[in-house]
Amino acid sequence: MSTPAAIREDGPGDPTGDWFGGRPPALLVLADGEVFEGEAIGATPAAGVATGELVFNTVLSGYQEVVTDPSYAGQVVAFTYPHIGNYGVTAEDDEAPHPWCRGVVVRDLPPRPSSWRATASFEDFLRRSALPGISGIDTRRLTRHLRVDGAMGCAFGTAPESVLRQAAASEPGTTGRDLVTGVSVEAPYVRGSGPLRIVAYDFGVKETMLRSLGELGTVTVVPAAYPAADTLSMAPDGVFLSNGPGDPAALGALAANIAELLGRVPVFGICLGHQLLASAIGARTYKLPFGHHGGNHPVRRLDTGRVEITSQNHNYAVDAATLPASGPFAAEVTHVNLNDGVVEGMRCTGVAAFSVQYHPEAGPGPHDARYLFERFRSMVEEVRA
Repeated sequence: MSTPAAIREDGPGDPTGDWFGGRPPALLVLADGEVFEGEAIGATPAAGVATGELVFNTVLSGYQEVVTDPSYAGQVVAFTYPHIGNYGVTAEDDEAPHPWCRGVVVRDLPPRPSSWRATASFEDFLRRSALPGISGIDTRRLTRHLRVDGAMGCAFGTAPESVLRQAAASEPGTTGRDLVTGVSVEAPYVRGSGPLRIVAYDFGVKETMLRSLGELGTVTVVPAAYPAADTLSMAPDGVFLSNGPGDPAALGALAANIAELLGRVPVFGICLGHQLLASAIGARTYKLPFGHHGGNHPVRRLDTGRVEITSQNHNYAVDAATLPASGPFAAEVTHVNLNDGVVEGMRCTGVAAFSVQYHPEAGPGPHDARYLFERFRSMVEEVRA
């Protein structure tokens, strides 16, 4: 594919030129050498280069919730839906105070939002949040490429192609990295006013999760490495393990901490919390080729056979064959992904603990799985009785 010579050899040239309607031309370069032409949007990255592990997300709406989800730390998000930014942004939809992803890739970015809720355009939001992006990308071709070759490092921006190639090849990705420490809260704080006492471990928790938990109880949100003994000293009715970014295999200390809670307090985990609970009982995790990122993944609930349409965002999964079949932490699979058979839920049979890989809080996404918060409440009340 040909690329404007101004980028390939000399850099972006005059950023006020009319290559793409006034926006400077930019390139997206993958670690395997694939190159895509586009235009720079959002904030301007240092030296004209932004990098990260590139993944694609299939949501049709909810782009603001996606980019502010701390689980995307270290990653660049490519949206498969062709129009991103149609309805603008509002602070009410933030899942965190600011985005944690490294950048966004879109096909078309509408110049003006159309929604009564909008307080700014998506591009205004990107600039204000210091988040770079690239538009005009053939995201259909890009998605097909990632489905075949898997998530990989990338670089994009207005720097020369040679610079972007080197940056993409040097991007370490998320494998083997602790990205939780960078997104977790530094000190405990309290949310909600429900009747139960819940301790929520913040591995990258989303606002929608805290709202759902706050309907059940008074939630004390604690740092990722908060000692189990300190948690138990608060005499909580239940413990929640949140979502978060990175490789669960790099978080052995967090899994060991969770193991100290099992059998002493009911535990409910979502996404990374699910993977860490599995690690705590002795199971292993592995990296998926391109992960599950979207709001339309079908999951079968094994006890009823019911199919739920779910919101998902994860690159790693639990190896079902390594779940212990006996012993104090014996567990069984409760939910499976109908697309590829990945474990989507499990429960411990000897202690009060269960988890799901997908996102029942649905921010964004369908509400088919909201019942799981009620299941957590029922488990807590059963143990209290």
